[in-house]
Amino acid sequence: MRTFNWAILGPGRIARKFAEDLAHVPQARLHAVASRSLAKAEAFAAEFGAPHAVGSYEELLAVPGIDAVYVATPHSEHHAHALLCLRGGLPVLCEKAFAQNAGQAQEMVRVAQEQGVFLMEAFWTRFFPAVAQALELVQSGVIGEVKHLVADFGFAAPYPYEPEGRLFSPALAGGSLLDIGVYPLFISQLFLGPPAAVRAVSTPTGTGVDLSCAMALAYASGATATLFSTIAATTDNRCVLYGTKGQLQLLGRFHAPTGVRVQLLGAAEAQEYPALTAGGGYHYEAAHVQQCLAQGLRESPLLPLAFSLGLMELLDAVRREIGLRYPGE
Repeated sequence: MRTFNWAILGPGRIARKFAEDLAHVPQARLHAVASRSLAKAEAFAAEFGAPHAVGSYEELLAVPGIDAVYVATPHSEHHAHALLCLRGGLPVLCEKAFAQNAGQAQEMVRVAQEQGVFLMEAFWTRFFPAVAQALELVQSGVIGEVKHLVADFGFAAPYPYEPEGRLFSPALAGGSLLDIGVYPLFISQLFLGPPAAVRAVSTPTGTGVDLSCAMALAYASGATATLFSTIAATTDNRCVLYGTKGQLQLLGRFHAPTGVRVQLLGAAEAQEYPALTAGGGYHYEAAHVQQCLAQGLRESPLLPLAFSLGLMELLDAVRREIGLRYPGE
């Protein structure tokens, strides 16, 4: 098989993890790096052995031999940068949150379909072996009918807070919701589908974005979900599904799980299903994109564009509940 040439648009912290994990993907290599700073692009490219580095995002379109672009810029820029690549005919893996709002995401999908170019949200959690295992167990009915799901994700942002930083700037679509609140919402949608009702409250920061966000969701099935995100404190980062026959927990940090634990009602001991992992976990989504493109697909069967659009609509619904709007909306 020939080498698969990845390009990175926006060589920041997450992009570094992605580049490191390409070492665990057969035939993958970092081929090009694009940054607004040529010096930064060149340093990143040199570190990971990429032969091409450019000092603007537009210049990336002229680099020959790119098979796919990983867009890893701030949330506020995903829409523009994904469209740039899609209109240039380059397949795109766009970091979560997919866009700033559902309207932007819809345009991204429309352009990808018009251009006949692959597009997928880089929601790495979806591709962990433990998530596939958990889905299989839940769908098999081992814990019965799921009645409730709880999930939280929190970390303590460095203090004093940086008003112009990506976590707190409204212009960069900051706040806990789009950065990490998207994970509990993602996992709830994956296991329970779209909700029939959404309620949310938040604690705002001095810049107006959410410091913490608590969400309650109800589903037509009769299930409910309690979700929470915060950038003010470190939480357990756990997810548990409660069913009529028992409960299932994603082990470790639920957004990057290491296995599954099932505790059935009346059972003396829980059953654990460890899932071996290599690398940091970003290689799973990269390998999946390569497989999709090798098969000539224009979207992922595991993370279809309709799912990402639904998730963006859910994020918009939560923001309406807490009264959070970003500049230009």
